[in-house]
Amino acid sequence: MNFVLDIIKGAVIGIANVIPGVSGGTMAVSMGIYNKLISSITHLFKQFKKSIAALFPILLGCAVGIICFTYAIKYLLGNQPLPTCLTFLGLILGGVPMLVREMKKGIRKNRGGRVTVFNISAFVILFAFAIILPLLQGSEDTLKTLTATPGTIVLLFFLGVIASATMVIPGVSGSMVLMVLGYYYGVINSITSFVDALKAGNWSAVMSQAAILVPFGIGAILGIFLISKMIEYLFAKHTVSTYAAILGLILSSPFGIFYNTNALTHFSVAGLIIGLILMFAGGYATYIMGEKNA
Repeated sequence: MNFVLDIIKGAVIGIANVIPGVSGGTMAVSMGIYNKLISSITHLFKQFKKSIAALFPILLGCAVGIICFTYAIKYLLGNQPLPTCLTFLGLILGGVPMLVREMKKGIRKNRGGRVTVFNISAFVILFAFAIILPLLQGSEDTLKTLTATPGTIVLLFFLGVIASATMVIPGVSGSMVLMVLGYYYGVINSITSFVDALKAGNWSAVMSQAAILVPFGIGAILGIFLISKMIEYLFAKHTVSTYAAILGLILSSPFGIFYNTNALTHFSVAGLIIGLILMFAGGYATYIMGEKNA
């Protein structure tokens, strides 16, 4: 049962990583598997079998979520942006009680029940950061078709490092960073083109798209490993401030969601009602998942 549940949670994380403004790291925190995910990555070589057993269902679900939702995202955000964004808003906010509970534990343990100026500063700075980051992107989407030139391959490697590093940090959207840099649609189009070519048995196209996705994937793996080490250190040495910063990122993430998707410009009463129902359902589901891992 836990194996299947971890696959489902991984799929949600994968879907979140596809949507600009939604953080896969936030989803991992909300569903109570963030610490397990980070620990498994950072102890991969020391506890290889245990780490692989923990990571496999999550990564399997994540891959399924990414592949499936790259197709669905165009339809959902193109035709039903408001209900879609409200659903993810619920999924994110449903995990806030668990995060607050963990931060309170850290305060009682490390600070004797006191909140410091440093804790508050961490919250404010990261809250502001998550508001400012979406504003840095251009008003027009940049549509790119990537080709596997030597320069592009090197660039994609570093983009993978940057994107995966931000995906691991709760509250920060790796896909939004890619959009700011102008390569979001290029990567998304490469994924869908790769899958389409694979289904059609067009091996020339498969290899062409693989030449784009493999360096990006290698960079992503390296980025996740490096940033996970840093996150583990912060949780161990600066627990309360780290949770405060993450809480600031999470509470400001709704701005990124609605700003990047222009969901509010597609307002309708029916869309609002459906969206609110899905938001509460998603929030409740995330809350229950987090409680199971409390």
